[in-house]
Amino acid sequence: MKRSLPLFMSLATIVMLLLSACGSAAPTEALAFVEAAATDAPAEVMAEPAVVPMPTISLFSPDQENVSAANPSAGRMIIKNADLLLQVEDTEVAIDRTTQLVGDLGGYIISSRTWYKPYHEFNLKYATLTIGLPVDQFERALNRLRGLAVEVLDETASGEDVTDQYVDLQSQVTNLEATRDRIKTFLDEAKTVDEALRVNQQLSEIEGQIEQIKGQMNYLKDRSAYSTITVNFEPVLPEIISTPTPTPTPRPEPDVWNPGKTFGKASKSLTSAYQGIIDFLIWLFVVIVPIIAPPILLIWGAVKLFKRKPAQPK
Repeated sequence: MKRSLPLFMSLATIVMLLLSACGSAAPTEALAFVEAAATDAPAEVMAEPAVVPMPTISLFSPDQENVSAANPSAGRMIIKNADLLLQVEDTEVAIDRTTQLVGDLGGYIISSRTWYKPYHEFNLKYATLTIGLPVDQFERALNRLRGLAVEVLDETASGEDVTDQYVDLQSQVTNLEATRDRIKTFLDEAKTVDEALRVNQQLSEIEGQIEQIKGQMNYLKDRSAYSTITVNFEPVLPEIISTPTPTPTPRPEPDVWNPGKTFGKASKSLTSAYQGIIDFLIWLFVVIVPIIAPPILLIWGAVKLFKRKPAQPK
């Protein structure tokens, strides 16, 4: 009996040491899993990673899923935008009708701007309105806006399908929420204050990521539920009638005596007279005299010959 007592005490001491070692190793393993989950560490960091079953994600009800199977475009999350440049008779009337249209279709005015431009003696009004409308009223609103215009100068429409992006964000939220729930269990198992603080820090980071992704999901929901249309109104330019400018009647200027001007005119007249006389003499002696002189001399000689008296016979 005395020999078995020391052996029993030794075995009891070994068992107590093993139990204490196992108890202190559990929080360390939990912290390793938390840090790996928060920092996307490789799988080797976690000794025994937990397998979290992924639920099936669906944005639509079972009836909508049946419709989507028959028509792939049904139930999609599409962000629609449009820009219109309309020429109208009266900008003020067009603004009033657009405001009424927005109210009839259950939309709202996001922003508006008006300004004036001078055109000859006119001051023309221009305007830009950005409106939000339910996505199912998008095409109807475009048709009614076109009816306000004398002419559609420019039109641009676009659509962005964000369904896949929304599903991906929802999947990320599901994974992060599963990780958050697992971290909460580790927080309950923390043995020291330092371990609890480290686990709580990782839990706060996970919850921050969840809120950020949910904000993105809400933004996509709102943008796909309401379409945006920007309308620019430009008035028709009025016709400008041009009146002919009367030609002023020239007034006669009084004739002021100017001796110098008179002397100049007289000098020019004298010079022109002498030039004319000299030109006449040149023509006379070079052209006229050589032509007329021979016939005159012949006639004069014949006349002298006939008038000559015959000689008296002695």
